Amino acid sequence: QVQLVESGGGLVQPGESLRLSCAASGSIFSVDDMAWYRQTPGKERELTATITRGGGTRYGDSVKGRFAISRDNAKNTVYLQMNSLNPEDTAVYYCNAEIFAPSGAFYDYWGQGTQVTVSS
Repeated sequence: QVQLVESGGGLVQPGESLRLSCAASGSIFSVDDMAWYRQTPGKERELTATITRGGGTRYGDSVKGRFAISRDNAKNTVYLQMNSLNPEDTAVYYCNAEIFAPSGAFYDYWGQGTQVTVSS
């Protein structure tokens, strides 16, 4: 069994920063791509940022230049540094990881989500 545990969400004012973390634990052989998605009520979940095991990154257009994704492979952890936050960034942020189990099976896991609210 694998768990993704997110942390770092909260309430901030426009222009401020937050850093999200997501740690994968359990029966893991290796972790492939990791990503952050976000979702607001009534809308589909959208890709925010993704990072390969080798460190290649890709960002959604609305966060380019403001957000930075990184990871620590030794800790099976992915981070999302969010700068210059604005009210449109308010959402539930979900961590996603592609994980190889010791058996060789490949799974796609999601975290439980963490709320980020940007408001004055």
